[in-house]
Amino acid sequence: MQSLPTIPRSRRWLLSLFIPGVFLPGILAAQASSPDMQQILNRLERLEQQNRSLTEEVRQLRQDLAASRGQPPAPAAALEEKVAVDETRTEELAQSKVEASQHFPIRVTGMALFNGYLNSRGSGGQQYPTFAWPQTESSAGASIYQTTIGLDYSGPQILGGKVHGSVYMDFAGGSGTPLDQDFRLRTGEIEIDWASRGILAGVESPIFAPRQPDSLAQVEVSPLAGAGNLWFWLPQVRFEQKLRFTDQTGVRAQFGAVQTAEVQTYQQGAYSPEPARPGLEGRFEFYHGSQDGPRIEIAPGFHTSITHMAGMSVSSHLFSLDWFTNPWRKLEFTGAFFTGQNVGPVGGIEGFTVLPSGTAIPVHSQGGWGQFTFLATSRLSFHFFSGLEAGRSSDLAAYAIGRNWLYGANFFYRLAPNVLAGVEATQVRTTYIDTGFRLNNHYDLALAYLF
Repeated sequence: MQSLPTIPRSRRWLLSLFIPGVFLPGILAAQASSPDMQQILNRLERLEQQNRSLTEEVRQLRQDLAASRGQPPAPAAALEEKVAVDETRTEELAQSKVEASQHFPIRVTGMALFNGYLNSRGSGGQQYPTFAWPQTESSAGASIYQTTIGLDYSGPQILGGKVHGSVYMDFAGGSGTPLDQDFRLRTGEIEIDWASRGILAGVESPIFAPRQPDSLAQVEVSPLAGAGNLWFWLPQVRFEQKLRFTDQTGVRAQFGAVQTAEVQTYQQGAYSPEPARPGLEGRFEFYHGSQDGPRIEIAPGFHTSITHMAGMSVSSHLFSLDWFTNPWRKLEFTGAFFTGQNVGPVGGIEGFTVLPSGTAIPVHSQGGWGQFTFLATSRLSFHFFSGLEAGRSSDLAAYAIGRNWLYGANFFYRLAPNVLAGVEATQVRTTYIDTGFRLNNHYDLALAYLF
């Protein structure tokens, strides 16, 4: 018997692929023709028909529901377009997500702000004068240096409390010349919140004077600065305790240590205070009402510190009262009042006077501000405001400011969800002890992009 030829090992793998490829279709055909396989295929066909029927019923129910509400049924093309838009937004959000190196979320926020302005005489060369300067010409111009950039962040749980905070900056730290706009820190804090208490460390508005008027014209400093608004952003450590009596009534008590900003007052003297001193502040807010409906808030507060200069000490003791109320959903009234001595460390104009004998005395002052807001529509709001700071004449030097009064109005119109246009007109009336009354008119056109 003749032996079969031996297949080389190098070709055996080809046969292993060729033989199944030849016989596999026949095997599958035989299996498909079996009764069991045919039953499976018939069942799959029935399930597919049932799915198509259910899909058609759901579409018909949606159309009937839209018709019962008086809405036209959405065409398939519109639904596809909406899905495409949603997918695009999801992709944009994924691309714009910001994450810290420690994998905690950070949100970039702020406002790109353009201002065009016009000042009458008495501007002192400033874009927005806080008081009327003597013997200066009118001015006009435009800027974008009041643009602000912020970072909001949140972190882990610490001792059962949530860590969060923010840092805000602008470009108002330079000389004001077109090519010299330095980055400047405005405010920033790290805060730990529990259910009924919290601790904050950072740079913020004074604890006893937290409220601010609304303006797109004056952002470099707080609106109505020097005219009743004690606004200096101060380094501070603050503790807060919340007490709730009912769902809509309660108290927020705040108490803390601050670092004052001891700046030279308007008087041109040779005495300069130490640049910073410690102080104590507190505020106790009583509120009633809901966040979305009528509400009233009223809060007394206090500040105490001591100014040091040339071996002398000048005490600062101030009492404040601020408020907010909206008896009608379209009308809001907010403001603040203060009285006491040496307002310089927290943003007042005249804090102390050095007598010819070389003795320093505090200036006793009173002041405050108020703002009415009318929310005409969801896009348009009007704001009417006024502020006044007045020092006791017997405490002031001959060249000091005795009274500074500013009043005005503005309106904001929302061109888009994140685009605002604003127009503002104000007048400041400043009275000097020796030279009398000075006046400045300010007009501003603003365009802001919120991000």
